[in-house]
Order: sequence, then C-alpha cells, then structure tokens
Amino acid sequence: MLRRIATLCFRHRRLTLVGWLALVIGLGAVANGVGDEFVEGFRNNNTEAAKASALLERTFPDRAGDTGELVVHSADGLIDESTGKARPEVEALIDETLARIDRRLDLVSGSTSPFVDEGARQISQDATTAYAEIQLTTRATELPEADARTALDIVERARRDVPAGVQLELGGRAFMIQEFGGTSELIGVAAAILILLVAFGSVLAMGLPIATAIFGIGAGFGLITLLSHLNVMPNFTIQLGAMLGLGVGIDYALFIVTRFRQALHAGMDPEHATVLALDTAGRAVLFAGATVVISLFGLFLMGVDFIAGLGMGAAATVLITMLASVTLVPALLGFVGHNIDRLRVPFLHREEHATRQSIWFRWSRVVQHRPWTSAAAGLGILVLIAIPFFGLRLGFSDAGNGPPTDTTRRAYDLLSDGFGPGFNGPLVVAARTPDGPESLDGLGEALADVPGVAAVSPVIAAPDERSALIQVIPTTAPQSRATERLIERIREDVIPPTAREANTEVLIGGITAAGVDVSEYLGARLPIFIGGVLGLSFLLLLMVFRSVLVPIKAVLMNLLSIGASYGVIVAIFQWGWFADAIGVQSTGPIEPFVPMMMFAIVFGLSMDYEVFLLSRIREEYDRSGDNALAVADGLAATARVITAAAAIMVMVFASFALGEDRVVKVFGIGFAAAIFLDATLVRVVLVPATMELLGKANWWFPRWLEWIPRLHVEPPADLEDELRAVVAGERVAVSTLGR
Repeated sequence: MLRRIATLCFRHRRLTLVGWLALVIGLGAVANGVGDEFVEGFRNNNTEAAKASALLERTFPDRAGDTGELVVHSADGLIDESTGKARPEVEALIDETLARIDRRLDLVSGSTSPFVDEGARQISQDATTAYAEIQLTTRATELPEADARTALDIVERARRDVPAGVQLELGGRAFMIQEFGGTSELIGVAAAILILLVAFGSVLAMGLPIATAIFGIGAGFGLITLLSHLNVMPNFTIQLGAMLGLGVGIDYALFIVTRFRQALHAGMDPEHATVLALDTAGRAVLFAGATVVISLFGLFLMGVDFIAGLGMGAAATVLITMLASVTLVPALLGFVGHNIDRLRVPFLHREEHATRQSIWFRWSRVVQHRPWTSAAAGLGILVLIAIPFFGLRLGFSDAGNGPPTDTTRRAYDLLSDGFGPGFNGPLVVAARTPDGPESLDGLGEALADVPGVAAVSPVIAAPDERSALIQVIPTTAPQSRATERLIERIREDVIPPTAREANTEVLIGGITAAGVDVSEYLGARLPIFIGGVLGLSFLLLLMVFRSVLVPIKAVLMNLLSIGASYGVIVAIFQWGWFADAIGVQSTGPIEPFVPMMMFAIVFGLSMDYEVFLLSRIREEYDRSGDNALAVADGLAATARVITAAAAIMVMVFASFALGEDRVVKVFGIGFAAAIFLDATLVRVVLVPATMELLGKANWWFPRWLEWIPRLHVEPPADLEDELRAVVAGERVAVSTLGR
C-alpha cells in the first residue's frame, strides 16, 4: 500500500502539491468565513456545581449565569467628602459604560452600580475601589469570544474619558481572552531550521520537513476552526495544534527524508529511494501517528466536552500532519531528487550511513559494558525528577496568574486589594425549598459563622418563591487550597443539617465550585485513562515486535519519562522553582486536564522514538541473531536522527513557554521536558542497558500467543535485500518496487 502511495505521489508530484495547496487554502477560506466557536471553559453536567447552575437556570433565568465586574479605583477616593456621595464624574463614567455594555451584549441581563443603594457593599471600606456587578445569563466560560471582545472594546474606549487619577478595568473570567500572536511559532521554526541544518548540512534537505510542517499546521488550523462548531473547544486549542503540528510534522518528515538520503547514498535512484523511505520510515510514522490519535480519542471517554474538544483538535492536527508526511513528502522528494544535497552548508554536510566507527555505536558499547550501572543511574535520575509529582494538586488557576497587561488581571488585583481575594470567586448557594425563602435564614447565619467566609449576602428569593440563592464570599482566592477546603466544609458539615431542618435541597455552584468539581471528577478518572492507554500501547507493541518483554519495558520506560515531566511542571508552576525565568506570574494548581492531555500526547510521541529505534534493532537482530550487536547497530543507525528529532521537538515546545497564556506554558514545558528525558536517558541509556541485561529474552514470544495478529512496522525482507544488493554494487533491477 505504502509503495503504491509513494509511487503515485512521486510520479504525480505536481498534482499532489496542487492538491495540498488547494486543501490548505480551501480550509482556511471556509474557516475564515464561518468563524470559530472557541470557549474559555468547560461544562460537566454530572457535578454538584452543574446541578446548581441548572437549578438557577430554571428558577432564576436572569441570575443563572456568572458575573463580571467593572472595577474603578482612585487613590484620592471615589466619594466626595463634601456631599458624602460618589464623585459625579466617576458615577457618570460607570453609568455610561454599563449602559453601553447592557445595550451591546444580549447575554447581559442587568448590572448593579456601586453608587446605588443595592450596590452599597460594592465600595471598599477606604472608598478607593468600587465595582459594578455585571450579571450574565450564561456561564462565564460559555460567553462567546465576540461578546467578550465587545465589552473589552467598550471599556477601552471609556478609558479615554477617565478623569485624572482614576483607573477603570473590566474583570471576571468571562472577559479573559488570550491573544496568540505567533511569536512562539516563529521561534520554534527558527530553532528547527538551525537543528535541521546541523543534522543534514543541506538547505534543501532542511527545507522539506519545514515545508511539510507548515502545510500540516496550515490545514490543521482550518480544520480545528471548523471542528469548534461541532464540539466545545478551549480557545488555546489552535496554539496546542500549532505546537503539535510543528513538532510531529518536522519529526515525521525528518525520519522519511533521512531514510531517503540513505538510499540515495547507497546508489538508488530517487523514485525507488522514495519508495524505500516510505515503506520503512513511513511505516513507523503511520504507526506512531495512529497511536497518538487513538490515545487522544480516548479522551472522549472522560465525559467532559471541554476535554473531548481539546483531544479532537489535537488529534485532527496530528492526523492531517501524518497524512502530509506520507503524501506530500514523496511529492517534494520527487521535485528535489538527486539535488537534495545541493546548497550544502560548509563543515556541516554529512553522509547518511551508519558505521561501527560512529560515536553512537561506541556509546552503546560503553553502556552495554556496564549495564547495571547505566540502568541504575538512568532510573535514579528519572525517579528523582519525578518526586515533585507526588505533590501534584489539580485545579483551575485564576486571573491572578494572567499577565499584568490584561485588564482582567488588573481588575483582579484591585478587587483583592480592596475587598479581599475571595471577591474574585464568589460561591453561589442555590436552594429549592417548599417552605419559602424565609426557611433559609438559618442557613445564611450558619454560613456566616464558617471560618474562611468573608461575607454572606441576604437570601434572594426567586420569582416562584420556592427557590432562593445566597452568595458567599470566601476570604481566600479562587485557586487557593483553603477555598477548596471551605467548599468541602460547607458541603459536608454546614449544609446537611441545615437542609434537613429546613426541608430543602441545597447545592453549591459558581465558577469556583465548578472548577473544584471538575478537578475532582477528572482526577478520579485519570488512573483509568492512564491504564487504558498503557494497555493499548502494550498490545500494539506486542503485535509489532512479537515480544513480551520489549513492550513491558517500553511501557514502563515511557511511564517513567512522563512521570518525570509531571515532576517538572509541578516544581515550576505549583512550587515556583525557576518560575521567573519563564515569566510565570504566580504559582497555582495544575489544570486538571493537563496531566491527561500530556499523557495522551507524550506517550504517543514517545512511541515515535520507541518504534523507530526498536524496529531498526529488530531488523539487525533478524539479520544477525546477535542481540548485543543488534542493539549497538540499531542505536548507531537511529540515534543521530532521534537526537535531531528530539532536539527539534524540545525547541518547538519550549518556545511556547515564551507566550503569556499559563496553560500553554505548562504544555510547552511539560512536552519539552518529557521529550528531552525520553530521547536522552531512556533511548540512549536505559534501552541499551536493559536490552543487554535481558539478552535474547528480549525477543521471547510464547507459542500460546501466536494467535495475536502481527503489525508490520519493519520493512519487507525482499525490499531490504534489494537495498543490500545495491549497496554491494550488484545493480539488480528494482523496477518491481513501485508495483
């Protein structure tokens, strides 16, 4: 199949290239025409907070959504001391801005100015900070980005008329928008170009993987935008797609181009070299890419649309990039042909052949000479780096982690200073009571007495007089562990006795409680997801290598490298180690979807190197029957390209840590750490050491498992025989390769 694809794309290279150009341009045009439906947050209908929201939607349609804040601050005070009332110019500014927001945003049901009687509690004690409450009819995380931008534009225009010494900001998660300017992508591409130049020593050879990645992410952007209309997708899906598209696109093309150059240098003509490259490295690319896609689709089993959408976007990017690698790359190789080594870079050009005089062959022999020491050292380092993982706390970070340039971050700081950090994440207690809202007075009093509660609003009755809500302001920030404990305390100790006494159904909601609930939900399912991916990976490797110990060893080693990468992100983003160096504004919990996404993606990416290395070792073992020599020869043949591929991925992923979005930073650092550890400690230390220790047992496969079907990732024997004949100068006919 791959031989036919390679031949068709090579011979019809112009048509293939035009087809890809049309696909990228067409997807981009359609996506630009229909727009996107990216959201800021998540929904899970199985949690208590979701049930509270549903209750409010039925009984408080105008107050069912979350709130935003229009914050005003003046060091000189907002109250005119001579009249005891708000300064007229400040009150007019607030009223006019709120009126514009009310008119322009359909999902705003109303607002409460701090300068009316109902908003008296919205002025700080020192009268330097006040906020107007903007009531939404939807959850903050579901407010369309277009509406959020409209509100931000209104406030930005209002700042032009702000009196001297007055600061005006717009706060609330609903209005948090991250701008992705593309700087990270450009830095990642520049780093990849330099690494490819060093690896190939040729400008043309360098350009092919870069071109493939650009086509892949170009089509991926359009596809993700269109898919955002089918499933809830977070607004950073595009940037995650760019990260993955650049990394895997360059890596996959690198594997194929490297094998193509090896065949050319061995004496093959360009067409048959292309067929050989796709029928060898292309097989590993398809297997590795399919593994990533399958792992990502496993996220649909988590039952959270936000997670499923993120997985769908990432899987779409990997899939389209994988298709570009096995169709566009053969076409581009057809255009380049023997000229692939032209435009050489002085002192950097290298021949593509593995010899037993290479540094990697000698390195493998050193490791194999002291396998116990090497294995213990590699394992010890990974375990040490993974230790912080045991302190992992899942949760959603709040606006306090945003860049100071964002108005939502500035509003957050003003509210924290003026009222306390808990004002940035109020809890909403929703109750359904047949005895009327008066029966909830005792609940309000009990809530006010709970340690950690800063303020409790009066009971607000619904129009049907059978439902009510109470707003509770914690003393601590939304992302604080103390706030999480407060929610647990209220649910377990305060609400049950009061609810029984008042014969009511009481639920805690609000965006802070929703974040806690989703974190617990995903945290409980994370082991199930990891177990499923591990089991699938073991089965696939068992089918590929017809070995029991090799898949077990591969799964355990991948698990170690991922665990170490978890330790890195906990140390940086939760504990604050080296946080200033990458622009992390403040520490906080790790978003609950991050470990799940990292595991799915990193495990699949690690399979790239696993399959690429082990398939070559298996080739050598089948040829010689000498396990030790096969490991050294396989490492010598693949280590340089694996190192180059890993270096590219590390630089691409790390470049995204230069952006401002915290979640993207976490993904970038986590992916970079995992790939770096996998390509260094795992592939070039633990693999040769453990395979030396296991010896021929590596390839043990009991007869009672012979019923398991085989997946062929290694090249066909006849294809390799023809290549060896060419290398030996025996010039056999190779015309049957393309048939």
